[in-house]
Amino acid sequence: MYDYMLGGKDNFAVDRLAIDQLAELIPEAVPLARANRAFLQRAVRYVAAAGVRQFLDLGSGLPTQGSAHEVAPEAGVVYVDHDPVVAAHARALLESPAPGVASRAAFVEADLLDPDEVLAQAGRFLDLDRPVGILLVSILHFLPDAAGPQRAVAELRRRVAPGSHLVISHATTMGRIEEEQGRGGGHRGSSAAGGADRTPGEIRAFFGDFPLEPPGLVQATDWRPDRPKLVGDWSLPSSLMAGVGKKVG
Repeated sequence: MYDYMLGGKDNFAVDRLAIDQLAELIPEAVPLARANRAFLQRAVRYVAAAGVRQFLDLGSGLPTQGSAHEVAPEAGVVYVDHDPVVAAHARALLESPAPGVASRAAFVEADLLDPDEVLAQAGRFLDLDRPVGILLVSILHFLPDAAGPQRAVAELRRRVAPGSHLVISHATTMGRIEEEQGRGGGHRGSSAAGGADRTPGEIRAFFGDFPLEPPGLVQATDWRPDRPKLVGDWSLPSSLMAGVGKKVG
């Protein structure tokens, strides 16, 4: 379904029907998905320009339509997802890269909430003694606090090499942002999908002691945009916060 929202071809009729129906109910769903993918692409380019030549994409889904290995074809990329159906399709896609793309990408089946397993599997393809770009793009809001995503991300931060970057986008609601700005905090709610509607402060906490690269934690469309905003640009009623942190020392 996500591939279809991004304009891809690796989807089925039932996916297209579901998204067409969703778009009627939630018109911002497709623009939000595309804003998220555009942020991922800009962030990967930024991290690659900083000299990082390997990426770990957690909760990746299908590695298609502008994924990390297409944006940074000179880098090694490991995609991680724990869905066996996604794994089967992902491996098939990576074995048949797009024309002109010399893929250095691999897929491993693991749960991002198990950092030991993730790093053990990824270490077969990546040199974890060198900096790595960790991508947690539009995935953490699906994980409630009870599942322990903060612990898992903290362990990843601890174990990657200095110079590594952490890339995060996380959905929240405008109401939560207004609460955060107006009161300096806010009560965390649960999403309808069983995840978490975290405040910007709680999203920032996933970066731990990693300093944020400018412009900090902002709306995904405002993170180093490729062009200035134009009059009439889509204003999303939901919010997708995004940022990139770097491990120093």
